[in-house]
Amino acid sequence: MKVYLNGKFVEKRQAVVSVFDHGLLYGDGVFEGIRSYGGRVFKLREHIDRLFESAHTIMLRIPLDKRGMAQVVKQSLRVNRLRDAYIRLVVTRGEGDLGLDPRKCAEATVFAIADKIRLYPQQLYERGLDLITVATQRNVPEALNPQIKSLNYLNNILAKIEAINAGYEEAIMLSPSGYVTEATGENIFIVKGRALLTPPPYIGVLRGITRQTVMGLAGRQRLAVQEELLTRHDLFNANEVFLTGTAAEIVPVVKIDGRVIGSGKPGPVTRRLLAAFRQATRTSGERY
Repeated sequence: MKVYLNGKFVEKRQAVVSVFDHGLLYGDGVFEGIRSYGGRVFKLREHIDRLFESAHTIMLRIPLDKRGMAQVVKQSLRVNRLRDAYIRLVVTRGEGDLGLDPRKCAEATVFAIADKIRLYPQQLYERGLDLITVATQRNVPEALNPQIKSLNYLNNILAKIEAINAGYEEAIMLSPSGYVTEATGENIFIVKGRALLTPPPYIGVLRGITRQTVMGLAGRQRLAVQEELLTRHDLFNANEVFLTGTAAEIVPVVKIDGRVIGSGKPGPVTRRLLAAFRQATRTSGERY
């Protein structure tokens, strides 16, 4: 495997950053996870735009323009001869001192890793996930805007640890007011009748690119797509529940906190949306 690092491709074992890099010391940086399917990069422009927006908000200057960053993604796939892959694109504040001051970091560090990924076993896509609600609450958006995809995922990791310790693959995180926000790395949707509902960003939810794609696909299937405050009661009594994310794609959920969801099997709306999503990944995206 070859990894892009600050302007050149190096072997995996040589892809190292300084212990003084503020991305390592303080989680001071931003990232994107991007997928390619059959030689096409899916939603590349949207991912690059979001990366630059995150960087702009934290006043992190990326030493490439958007076109150059897109070329890094494509070249990472070419160099590693990958057609179906996951690309992790990362920009850190760069090497500095042991203080927090970002002005001490002269230049950002940029790296890209292109590799295979499987977030969940295939059987979970076929039979569905069993989720648990955990005590770890989602960060309040007033403290850290959820639209910033920063390198600090400790909030999510603590929730993931709770799920693992309880014997579950994934967790649902609530807001301090008890509303459903998202899973540890995915957005959440429910189907109720002909409506597709998902929590609004203002309670601490990332506007996921797969989330937005699914909302568009649902609209074309004449589903009423709405952002609404949701409680666990809404989840328990939904006809269907599923998660979305770049790495996860669309994963059905069949049980939450011991309550069976709908029929207890992946529902028809989830299956139709997954089929439509897979068709979109095969027919759209930038060739490389």
